[in-house]
Amino acid sequence: MNSEILSVVSKFIIPFIQVFGIYVIVNGHISPGGGFAGGTIIGASFILYRIVNGSDKAKAKFSYNTLIKAMCFSLIGYGLLKGYSFIGGGLNLHLPSFPIGTPGRIFSGGYLLPLNIFVGCIVAITMYFLYSLFSEGEI
Repeated sequence: MNSEILSVVSKFIIPFIQVFGIYVIVNGHISPGGGFAGGTIIGASFILYRIVNGSDKAKAKFSYNTLIKAMCFSLIGYGLLKGYSFIGGGLNLHLPSFPIGTPGRIFSGGYLLPLNIFVGCIVAITMYFLYSLFSEGEI
């Protein structure tokens, strides 16, 4: 798109959308939201950036290799952490775990915060990839 107004407004609003997505991810275990909802919000900001600035500029900012590495790290991290929580919690092995803090605080959910972060990363990148594939046939 070649709209000057859209370009200026999106430069102003995209960071706020991303900060709100991070807020939803981080507070997801103590309020409505979580990794999926926050990842969707962040993915929508990536898509908005691509729509406004074009695919060439978006490819330069969000390189395929970087996004794939972040997604793979998140998938492996999620799998390891979730597997560890199943083994440690389900078998009563009393393995080291994240402390359960005061209810209602950010660090009160044990494994939920890092799991929400992993899920948010996976969902945001997947949304961006799906939009890229459907709109232009390439990432």
